[in-house]
Amino acid sequence: MYKTIIRNLLFLFDAEKVHHFTFSLLKIVFKIPFVESVVKARHIVKDKNLERNLFGLKFKNPIGLAAGFDKNAVLFDELSNFGFGFIEIGTVTPKAQEGNPKKRIFRLKKDRALINRMGFNNDGVDAIVKRLKNKKTDILIGGNIGKNKITPNENAVDDYIICFKALFNVVDYFVVNVSSPNTPNLRDLQEKKPLTDLLNSLQSENSLKKHRKPILLKIAPDLTENQLLDIIEIVKATKIDGVIATNTTLSREGLQSLKKNEVGGLSGKPLTNRSTEVIRFLSEKSNKAISIIGVGGIHSAQDALDKINAGADLVQLYTGFIYEGPKLVKEVNKALIN
Repeated sequence: MYKTIIRNLLFLFDAEKVHHFTFSLLKIVFKIPFVESVVKARHIVKDKNLERNLFGLKFKNPIGLAAGFDKNAVLFDELSNFGFGFIEIGTVTPKAQEGNPKKRIFRLKKDRALINRMGFNNDGVDAIVKRLKNKKTDILIGGNIGKNKITPNENAVDDYIICFKALFNVVDYFVVNVSSPNTPNLRDLQEKKPLTDLLNSLQSENSLKKHRKPILLKIAPDLTENQLLDIIEIVKATKIDGVIATNTTLSREGLQSLKKNEVGGLSGKPLTNRSTEVIRFLSEKSNKAISIIGVGGIHSAQDALDKINAGADLVQLYTGFIYEGPKLVKEVNKALIN
């Protein structure tokens, strides 16, 4: 029903407007008695074999919702009913910002993909902390943090520290986002020295806490093999907890859609193989010493299994969740059991 009716209807309208409309609708629908229990019954799969213990956290299952979907932490409780084992909010910046001018999300239907150039639009860390304090479910929450557009790279560490401190008591793990292509010069922070300095600063702040929180690094799929080897060295040197591979890509190779030349990061099916290659490279070259969350182009249970077989401990959905619908979460979990 989702792919034949609901998706076709939603895809008639602007992608960003539909996203906000759907969020508002779900907020209302989940207030109706019995809706929550019905959605849970249809989507949640419980099985001991799905549970994962990673960087000190217990995940009910290894399927998460990637950052960018519930950017402002307004729907995580409702989304938890669709069977996710964890949800990542953000990217969050210290101050609220509008992001890049609209129109800034483009569907590439022939390619089962999206191009976005959102630019870290969010309500700011203080507003997001208030929402997370009202969490009603036990879903694990990741906090994806970044810098404001107006903050120069030489001061970027300050922005990440502000978000880290503010979110510390309301999230279960952190993700350092230096790999979005939509904030000018942000990807320069992936270079060895600035990235090492940034992660060491966060780890220093982490060490001051009574109970530290896991810190992961989200990387771009466009890194070279030498850069990926640097990432392995940096992860080991800074002793962070893992890597999320991968963010959106700047590549447009093999696309069929007319909108393929829109500026922004590409996500969805065209990213499937490259993100899996990055996962495999990191896993093999580190001798499986690095915890990896795999994301990028998961549109089927097999896509998720391929990433896990390549070395991912957990996986995340985003564009596949939009194109394939909520049943994808259940399909992946059932495939993992089988």
